[in-house]
Formats: sequence, structure tokens, C-alpha cells
Amino acid sequence: MMMNGINTPPVQLAVEKVVVENGRHNEPGVRFGFNVGVWSKTGVWTKGDVVLVTLRLFCMAASVTAMFFMVTAHQVSTVSFYGLLLQLHSKWSFSYSFEYLVGVTVAAAVFSLLQLLIGVSRLLRKSLVIPSRIQAWLIFAVDHILAYAMTSAGSEASGVTNLNRTGIRHTALPNFCKSLDIFCDHVAVSIAFTFFSIVLYAALLFRM
Repeated sequence: MMMNGINTPPVQLAVEKVVVENGRHNEPGVRFGFNVGVWSKTGVWTKGDVVLVTLRLFCMAASVTAMFFMVTAHQVSTVSFYGLLLQLHSKWSFSYSFEYLVGVTVAAAVFSLLQLLIGVSRLLRKSLVIPSRIQAWLIFAVDHILAYAMTSAGSEASGVTNLNRTGIRHTALPNFCKSLDIFCDHVAVSIAFTFFSIVLYAALLFRM
């Protein structure tokens, strides 16, 4: 380069292209002597990360509620059968379907709590909630498994509850829920929160 008749060495602008890894996709950025790129999300909270943590909190709360109402479902009452008063002792652990629902909701609550603690700690450090694709796929797979398991558990428990409410057609078996109303109400609330958890998992998977 010629300046006032004097040869000067070419001036190079120190502009470096970097790739910003945001845990979901790569975006080209330009760095001007800073530690983070212009489009980097590192060091700030993103709306998507906050939504993920919030949905995870709701998933945990719904799973814990479903488990709580199921494990507290027990009642002792009497029912009239052909003029005879029979004592009924009903408890959630008497049904394999209800035990399956409790097991699935416990697993979902524990996993959601673990992910919630990790997510909150990363938000407090102002880092990404899901920092890599591998971790995102692992969480996605576990959430899928839990969602399908909760769907099957809720469906099985619904069948048993419906049988308790309607009895068996063409038989003299009564509607047990008339005498065991507290037990049936607890089971119904538990199943309702189980299906609500499925909706939350669907929203969580959609956000990921």
C-alpha cells in the first residue's frame, strides 16, 4: 500500500469467524476481541431455557400430585349385597394397575426433579440448560419413555376405576364407589393428574 509515496505493509483487520455452539444448532458469529460471539447465547438467559425449566417444574408437580392422591387412596366401608351387609376394605396397593401408576409417577417425579435441579443451577450460572445435542437426545428419549409409560398407566387405572363405578353388567355386583366414595375420588384425581402430566410432557417434547 502506498501512502504519501512511502511503502507501508498491508493492514489486516483482526476479525475472526467463530462458530457459536448453543446446544441445539450452530450459528456463525463474528468476534471482535471478546470471549463470546455476537450471536452467542452463553452468559444470558434465553426464553426457551426458562420455558423448559418451567415445564419441568409443572411436570414434577403433576407427577407428585398424582402419586400423592393414589397412595392416600384407602377406605373401609360397608355395602349391601342381597340384604347382607359386607365390609369393604379398599386400598390402592390391592390393584396391580394402581401400583403400576404409582411406580411410573415416582419415576417421572424423580427424573423431573433431577432435571429441574440441573436446569436451575445452569440458569443461575447463566449457561444453557441443555448444552449439547447428545444430552438433548438423551433427555428427549427418557421423556418419551416416561410419557408412554404414564399413558399406559393412566389407561389401565382408568379401566379399573370405571369398573368400580359401574360394576359388572348382568351380575349382582354393585357400584362400589357409592360406598367407597373417598377411595374412588382419590383415584380419579390421581388419574386426572396423570393425564395432565402427559399433556405437559407433550409440551416439553415440543419445546425441545
